[in-house]
Amino acid sequence: MSLPIYATPAQRVWYYTFRVICGAIFFFLIAPILVIIPLSFNAQDFFTFTPEMLSLDPAGFSLKHYRDFFTNDDWQGALYNSLRIAPVATVLSLSFGTLAAIGLSQSHVPFRRVIMAVLISPMIVPLIISAAGMYFFYSRVGLQGTYWGVVLAHAALGIPFVIITVTATLVGFDRSLTRAAASMGANPITTFFKVQMPLILPGVVSGGLFAFITSFDEVVVVLFVGSAGQKTLTWQMFTGLREQISPTILAVATILVVFSIGLLIVVEMLRRRSERLRGMSPN
Repeated sequence: MSLPIYATPAQRVWYYTFRVICGAIFFFLIAPILVIIPLSFNAQDFFTFTPEMLSLDPAGFSLKHYRDFFTNDDWQGALYNSLRIAPVATVLSLSFGTLAAIGLSQSHVPFRRVIMAVLISPMIVPLIISAAGMYFFYSRVGLQGTYWGVVLAHAALGIPFVIITVTATLVGFDRSLTRAAASMGANPITTFFKVQMPLILPGVVSGGLFAFITSFDEVVVVLFVGSAGQKTLTWQMFTGLREQISPTILAVATILVVFSIGLLIVVEMLRRRSERLRGMSPN
């Protein structure tokens, strides 16, 4: 939004000051990424810019760290575990989170605010506390150190994101559509898949993407409830920083940044599509 021509000098000063502050915050957040990406092409096994890189000498750049990621058994095993855990955790998060959001959107549900607060608590409670609680609980029920223990833990972390996004989509949902489907003889399951789901699908997919990113990037919980057999990509990165100081971490971080940006672009496209379907956007 441009500054109106009738703005006072104080409003003009605040207008430009506010943008400078926003730009400084954005730079503060994005600067670490801007440093990591070029360092991932370092030809040397260093975490700093070499003289060759600073002088833009082609000899200072290499894809050796990327090759190490795609050829090293430890990194590929960790990637396989992440790709084996995250999709299943995402499906569970989508299933339970969508059903919970639809149920809690009904005004007649008792104590729905309390239930909502409990369900989204994994987003509020410090992650180390959640991880410790999951460790003690899973160790008693025999899930600690198992594949399904990690999957269920990640699903619990992803459910709040699904609930929030689906609930936001349901705000603009016309309830008369489900009543009309019921009056035409459709059962609740048919009404859900034929009427309700197509309209809330952008919110469901957006929540699923957030749940997937949460599971794929999570490291604290898997350190508590996982074992060596469930070593994920982020766990391997943590180990590389703590024990090996492997520059391959920079290449992996760059790949994850590009992957996350792609998912965020998809989320934004789905958000705009949802607004168009609900008539909130003319384009």
